[in-house]
Amino acid sequence: MTSGNDDHARDTTGPGEQHARGGRTDPATEAFLAHRNLLFTVAYEMLGSAADAEDVLQETWLRWTGVDRAAVRDERAYLVRITTRQALTRLRTLGRRKESYVGSWLPEPLLTAPDVAEDVMLADSVSMAMLLVLETLAPTERAVFVLREVFALGYDEIAEAVDRSPAAVRQIAHRARAHVADRRPRGTVSQAETRSALDAFQRAVETGDLQGLLDVLAPDVVLVGDGGGVKQAVLWPLSGADKVARLVLAGLGRVAGSSSLRRALVNGRPALVMCLDGELDTVLAVRMDDGLITGLYAVRNPEKLSRMDAETALSREVV
Repeated sequence: MTSGNDDHARDTTGPGEQHARGGRTDPATEAFLAHRNLLFTVAYEMLGSAADAEDVLQETWLRWTGVDRAAVRDERAYLVRITTRQALTRLRTLGRRKESYVGSWLPEPLLTAPDVAEDVMLADSVSMAMLLVLETLAPTERAVFVLREVFALGYDEIAEAVDRSPAAVRQIAHRARAHVADRRPRGTVSQAETRSALDAFQRAVETGDLQGLLDVLAPDVVLVGDGGGVKQAVLWPLSGADKVARLVLAGLGRVAGSSSLRRALVNGRPALVMCLDGELDTVLAVRMDDGLITGLYAVRNPEKLSRMDAETALSREVV
C-alpha cells in the first residue's frame, strides 16, 4: 500500500456524476463504486449516522480522485484507509455535537434487506444494541474493533489506517474486545426469537395488555427515546419493567386510533415501525437477552428517519 497523499483532492464531482458522463466510468470510479457498500458500512459502524457516513464517502471520493493509482497496490485497502481516517475525524466532531444534543442520542436506523440479516456477524455489528456498545469506546478503539472484528483486516492494514504501530493496534484491539464483551448482549439471539418477542410486544400494546407486556420485558429493561428536541420522547433512559410497560401503553394508547405498528428489518434485526396518520413516526428497535427484551430504543427524531423509506445496502465483502 502506498503512503501517497490521500488528503489531496482534484475533483469535486461525485462518482455518480462521473458515471453519467457518456454512460462510462473511469477506472478510479469503478474501483470506488465496487467497494462503496463496504466503505459506507465501515463509516456507518464507526459513526452510527448514515448522514455522516455519506459525507465521509464523499470526502473519501474527493481524496481518491487525487491519488496516483499506479502506486496503489491494494485499492480496497487504500479506500478503507481513507474512509477510516475521515470517519475518525468526523467521529471526534460528532462527539462534540452530541454534548449539546437534546435528550438521549441514538444511532440512525436503517431499513435493511434480508441479506443483511442472513449475515449474522454483519447483522450483529450494525444492530442498535451493538452500535450503542461501540459508543462507549474511544474513537481509535472503535475504529480498530470495527476493522478487526467485523471486517477481519490484518493488524498491519489497520495500523496504516489509524496511524499506530501494529503492536499498538494489537493492544488496542485486545482492550476494545474485552470492553465490548462485557457490554454486548448475552448470547446469540436468533431472528425468530426476536420476531416472537416483538409479536408478543405488539399484541400487548394493541390490546392494552399490561401483563402481556410485562411477560416479554426483562425486570431491568431500559427504554431510551430520541426525539432530538423536535419530537416528544423520554429525555433520559427509563428503567424497570413496570415503569416502561405503563409508559409504553400510555403513550401508544393516546394515538391508538390513528396509528399502526408493523414489523420491519432495521439494522439487520426485526424491529417495529409506527406510523401516525399514515406518516412514519417512530422506529422501535430492541435488545434481547436470555429470551426477554432488555432494551427498547425509540427513534423519533425526523432527521434520523430518512433512511427508512428505502433499503440501505450494507456489506462486509465476504466471498
